[in-house]
Amino acid sequence: MGTARYDRAITVFSPDGHLFQVEYAQEAVKKGSTAVGIKGANIVVLAVEKKSVAKLQEERTVRKICLLDDHVVMAFAGLTADARILIDRARVECQSHKLTVEDPVTLEYITRYIAQLKQRYTQSNGRRPFGISALIAGFDFDGTPRLFQTDPSGVYHEWKANATGRSAKTVREYLEKNYAVDKMQPDEGAVKLAIRALLEVIQGHNLEVAIMERGKPLKAKTREIEKYVEEIEKEKEDEAEKKKQKK
Repeated sequence: MGTARYDRAITVFSPDGHLFQVEYAQEAVKKGSTAVGIKGANIVVLAVEKKSVAKLQEERTVRKICLLDDHVVMAFAGLTADARILIDRARVECQSHKLTVEDPVTLEYITRYIAQLKQRYTQSNGRRPFGISALIAGFDFDGTPRLFQTDPSGVYHEWKANATGRSAKTVREYLEKNYAVDKMQPDEGAVKLAIRALLEVIQGHNLEVAIMERGKPLKAKTREIEKYVEEIEKEKEDEAEKKKQKK
């Protein structure tokens, strides 16, 4: 069997254990917009790089953050068309679960559902893997904040904070250095950390932020976000000035 066969086949391992189509899907994620997720004490925050749109394009039609249910929000990096399929399927599952069990889905349940759907597409002929990585955040019915990530292979993990997309490595390193549980106690600590982490790799006006607090609906107030961005930019300027003075 030639190398090209392994390269094209979804369900065939190469001799050294690679599923190339899954790896290509992961490369598609690395080319996508950067997304950040933070879990605080009473809040979850998702922030996504907002790509510039064409002059005549309606900005509202380009969204990387969406609600799956009243208590579940998802951000993604990768192919938007692929994400749309998963979002629609996940929304139907959320409503079906509510009608059948009379309880809303838990965050782990809906994450596992999305991950299983992705995994099935890595074992089916005539299909290809989904080229997206998703950050899924929200609250369980007991009020516990949760944050999960899934990748194109169908693997999922729970996180305190994480990033995915084009500049995920840089952002993740920043989060590892600056995330601390005590800093997450005031809710604005989680919001500022998510925004500041994203500002390490993008400009201030190119971000979309979704904030969900315990027992409250999702919000994304532009003025509030702009205020945080201004504060962070000032803090960065002050830090740069202090470094100059030390030299």
